[in-house]
Amino acid sequence: MSVTDFPVELPVPVPVPVQVPERSVRNDLRAVKIVWQRELIRFFRDKPRIVTALLQPMLYLFVFGTGMSSMVAGGRGDLKVFLFPGVMTMAVLFTSFFSAGSLVWDRTFQGVVVLAVAGLVGIRYTPSFVATVIGELVVVSFAITALGLALAVRIRAIQSFMALVQMLLMPLFFLSGALFPVAGLPGWLAVLTRLDPLTYAVDPLRRAVLAHAGGPLAATARGVTWFGWTVPVPLELAVVALSAVAALAIAVAQFGRD
Repeated sequence: MSVTDFPVELPVPVPVPVQVPERSVRNDLRAVKIVWQRELIRFFRDKPRIVTALLQPMLYLFVFGTGMSSMVAGGRGDLKVFLFPGVMTMAVLFTSFFSAGSLVWDRTFQGVVVLAVAGLVGIRYTPSFVATVIGELVVVSFAITALGLALAVRIRAIQSFMALVQMLLMPLFFLSGALFPVAGLPGWLAVLTRLDPLTYAVDPLRRAVLAHAGGPLAATARGVTWFGWTVPVPLELAVVALSAVAALAIAVAQFGRD
């Protein structure tokens, strides 16, 4: 006789009850907090990711900014002040998009880290300035994460998501005016910058930074214009927020179909 001749009784699996909490603002905020904590834990445990996330903004700010300042600003370093809002947006842009990419496998903080080096480019810290910049970064990071979420929810392969990120992020970044003033551009480029939602994220940050820093570059903080009318900062942030809401609605609808 063999072992297989004796019947073997397998344990009956016991169903585990799953309780779904009622839909409420409190429970939704709790879910947001859990996801946020998960992302922070993953970020701080991944030391190479921290280094690479900070390296590119620092290269743009100190290497590119210093090199170009020696050509166009007499070596005074003013161009680094001009580039600083764009560099903060760059840090938030890439971090937020890649955070949304975690959905394929199964960020405000990054911008604040860049804000910590503001003193190295000659920007003074004041409570009102820091509060303004952080508030605008919150809106920007929410919008970019929502856009990344709307794209990530439709993609099944991480390779496809990474390819899409490279194809989409760089045009969004370069057309936002992060590296140049949006005033006085050729007609075709001016139209593209106005259609880029990231433009309305970079411009409020730049206006806040240059107005606070003063100096000769303060005159370049003229803001985005529509047919000669300067768009006020609250309206720019509203454009960014509405873009985020639209992207989030698309993501939620896609989740519902899946």
